[in-house]
This record gives sequence, C-alpha cells and structure tokens, in this order.
Amino acid sequence: MTGAAAESGDVEADGGAEAFAQAVRVVEALLFASAAPLTTDALGRAIPAGIAIDQVLARLVESYALRGVNLRQVAGGWAFRTAPDLGYLLAAEAEPPRRLSRAALEVLSIIAYHQPVTRAEIEEIRGVATAKGTLDILLEAGWVRLRGRRRSPGRPITYGTTPGFLDHFGLDRIDDLPGLEELKGTGFIEGRLTRDLAVPVPDDDPGLRDDEDPLGDLFSPLDDGEGGSQQG
Repeated sequence: MTGAAAESGDVEADGGAEAFAQAVRVVEALLFASAAPLTTDALGRAIPAGIAIDQVLARLVESYALRGVNLRQVAGGWAFRTAPDLGYLLAAEAEPPRRLSRAALEVLSIIAYHQPVTRAEIEEIRGVATAKGTLDILLEAGWVRLRGRRRSPGRPITYGTTPGFLDHFGLDRIDDLPGLEELKGTGFIEGRLTRDLAVPVPDDDPGLRDDEDPLGDLFSPLDDGEGGSQQG
C-alpha cells in the first residue's frame, strides 16, 4: 500500500470514509472550477475540520496520475493540467504562445532572478539600454508587476514577477528556476549579457524590502523615475 493510500486508509479506518470521500469531491470540484491555481490553505478551508488537506490532495494526485489531466503544483497552488504526453492533442486549439523578442526574454529572466530590480539595474546587468516598451510588453502579459519605488535618488520603480509568470512556465515556486550552469547549457545567457553575470537564488516575496517604498495612489505608469535611451 502506498503512503497516500495508507494515510487515507487510516482516515477510513477511523470511520471517516464518507466524510473523506466528500472532501475529495469538494476539492476536486473547486479545482476544476477555478481559472487559477488554488493554495493548500484555501482548499483546506473548504473541507470539514479534522480532515487533512494533504491527504485529500494526495488521493487526487494518485487518482489522476494516469488520466488525461493530472493534478500538479504550480504557482504556489494546485491546478489540473493536461497530461504532458497528450499536450499535442490540444496544440491546434490552444491560443498561440506569446512570442517575445530576445530583449524581452533577457529582461524577463533578469527580473525573475534579481527582483526587486529597477530598469537601471536591468540595463547594468544586460550591458545595454532597455526600452520602456519592452517592460510594457511584460506587464501586459501579466508576468511582471510593479512592486514599489527604490529609496534612492529619482525613486525608480522596482519590478518583480507574478503568480501568472509561474503558472505560464509551469513552476511551483520561483526557486524552481534553473541555476547558472543550466542556463549556460541552453546558451540563453550568452551574447549581450555581461560576462561576470551572477545568478542569485531568486526570491519573489511580495512584501516590500527595506529599500522599497509603496508606489502611491497617484502613480503614473509612464513615470518610472529613470531616464535613459530606449534601444532594446
């Protein structure tokens, strides 16, 4: 008997088989109805006290393991996703993937690894000026967000990634991103990125850091507190 089966078996042995089965159905329904991943805490609040949400999720993961959809951890929550080996069946119906320029991919990767980061800091890492339009594309895609303002001259805006970024790229947490050696292996960080590029352990904690202030209610998206040329 697997660990998940043994755990749920303990619940059933205690006379809670019916309650456990109902909890599984409730969580299953919530996950199917949700357009975004649901956290373990949110799902746990929807089932009766005394039933372990981890056991319920384990039962669903096991139940859907060999089916056309699988239950997966993405963007810090849980969601049903098409089984990897069947993805080709939906390729014709799926919305065409958003195609990003090389510049946008570079900026997105820098934000993901170095957040919170300002446009000037992005340009320093890339070694080339960054167009405001490049950041606008990432904001419109829902993969990047405005975090706050750096406590430095000009009070430049800081940028960070969103749960939508994790969901789109199939990541559960930001530290699931590949490390420096993996990035070198893909050839992605060659070219215009500086040779002394360091890839830190990424952190997308939504809370403002000690050197950040809130954006403010009267913030204008066109005012990022930084000038500079716009070349790519």
